[in-house]
Amino acid sequence: MQSLDLTTLQAGYRAGTFRAADILELVYDRIEGRGADSVWIHRVARADALAAAARQTERFREGAALPLYGVPFAIKDNIDVAGLPTTAGCPDFSYVARETAPVVERLVEAGAILVGKTNLDQFAAGLSGVRTPYGPCSSVFDARYISGGSSAGSAVAVAAGLVSFSLGTDTAGSGRVPAAFNNLVGWKPTRGLLSTRGVVPACRSLDCVSVLALTCADALALSRVLAVFDPLDPYARRAPEPAPRMPRKIRIGVPARGRREFFGNAEGAELFEAAVRRLLGMGCEPVEIDFSPFREAADLLYSGPWVAERLAAIEPFLRTHARSLHPVTAQILGGAGTLSAADAFRGLWRLQELRRQADAAWSRMDVLVLPTAATSYTIAEVEREPVLLNTRLGYYTNFVNLLDLCAVAVPAGFAASGLPFGISLIAPAFADQALTALAGDYHRRLGGPVGATGVPVESLHAVQVAESHPGVDVAVVGAHLSGEPLNYQLTGRNAVLVGAARTAPCYRLFALAGTVPPKPGLVRVGDHEGGAIEVEVWNLSEEAFGSFCASVPPPLAIGSLRLADGSWVKGFLCESVAAIGAVDLTHFGGWRAYRKTLGSQGPRNP
Repeated sequence: MQSLDLTTLQAGYRAGTFRAADILELVYDRIEGRGADSVWIHRVARADALAAAARQTERFREGAALPLYGVPFAIKDNIDVAGLPTTAGCPDFSYVARETAPVVERLVEAGAILVGKTNLDQFAAGLSGVRTPYGPCSSVFDARYISGGSSAGSAVAVAAGLVSFSLGTDTAGSGRVPAAFNNLVGWKPTRGLLSTRGVVPACRSLDCVSVLALTCADALALSRVLAVFDPLDPYARRAPEPAPRMPRKIRIGVPARGRREFFGNAEGAELFEAAVRRLLGMGCEPVEIDFSPFREAADLLYSGPWVAERLAAIEPFLRTHARSLHPVTAQILGGAGTLSAADAFRGLWRLQELRRQADAAWSRMDVLVLPTAATSYTIAEVEREPVLLNTRLGYYTNFVNLLDLCAVAVPAGFAASGLPFGISLIAPAFADQALTALAGDYHRRLGGPVGATGVPVESLHAVQVAESHPGVDVAVVGAHLSGEPLNYQLTGRNAVLVGAARTAPCYRLFALAGTVPPKPGLVRVGDHEGGAIEVEVWNLSEEAFGSFCASVPPPLAIGSLRLADGSWVKGFLCESVAAIGAVDLTHFGGWRAYRKTLGSQGPRNP
């Protein structure tokens, strides 16, 4: 299957392998080939999408900086686009939007092409994808099972290879649960980091626009476009500078043994244990925590006064259209009328107490690691027990926005049934970039397919964002690569992985003797006298770049390095004297390829 990840599309566009119009034709053929799958509420007509592709192509040829040129995307149908209907999963609520939500405007301005608006649990109230009059969505891996919600269609569209990424919303787990059930990455940003203007509210004080993507690298690239302060959004917040960083030794908090709930899903418990072991293999340090304050905060979302906030969001509509609600949505909102202003204050007081209790756990950990969802259910099971099973789906997600945290849901393997399992990495507000970079490292080590496309994640390098951005780009070639022992010197400085690349063919790579950990040296030679060596490009703030350079020991140094496309970046170079008598690795094409040849011998110095 032709992958629609950002890396593949951008490489193909640069090489002229295909055009934006070709990708749009492919996308619409795939959509039509799936038939009535309940994914879409409104689709942009093929002709209109092709016209949009032609406009973006013209901008691209004129030299506009389009980091998302020709990238097809979808949005949840509670997000406005001027001239298109917004239903929020309720036909009688439908209206034609006059303005486009800022998050969508930014994507289109960056070159992306909207394909359509997707199905959801009505008014974003649910985690199953079943509470919709447009037909339930099902998992791409088994049509009997729920897709997860409320961003149901958004997840299926990405996992099935119909679009490159999608926007959802996430108040209680609505972007993370469907990511887990469809083998995707689900980024739930810090509240206020992405504008929620032009989004039909669920719980307005807690709402987030979320991103469903194939890889964490794609999510990071999208965050560069989307995370812009919106002064017209009363809930918008400015990210601190510099953004929070991860320490060298990351402490991961996990619920104490015996207090982990999987609702009878023994295989899920095993997959979670395996995921934790994988994180420990990355150098993380485990810390068992008391999960009870997080759980109690989660319960407040639906058993506390925040149900009244959901009612307040659509109360004028309900006065005249009460019968338009899905029966389960009506049941949930029905209890809100009994809540008083005093109940609201009592809920706020209790939440503040729970935040203080959770602080005790955060003093001992840097990242909280949980199952995204303890188990999954069939559509039939959810229809029989809609409230109880939905509550179970939110067991590990409902508290995140209440406690002002950010989260990334990431795949964690498959059960014997063929259904995917996922974990969530959770951190304090504004640690989004560092958290997503950590999740990306985990995902690459896990391996396996992205979504249901069959394309292995390990074959997808990080996206090369084709735009200028603040900070300094630095090319790394050996021990600082993702997954290598010194990568923490980048992630610990909150560096962002920009992309994978190769050098111009004027460098030779040598194994440096006696270095701990083992390191290569990149030496500049004459044009076409060397080879094109694999590198990763990372972006650091100017302050972080300075401290990073100061940490580089001889015979290595940071200089100017030429890439295969003719551009120049800062990067690791080596004094030529250190290469005398050293083993030449140039024919391997990169440090990783050389390391693979060591096999079971493990890392060693030549």
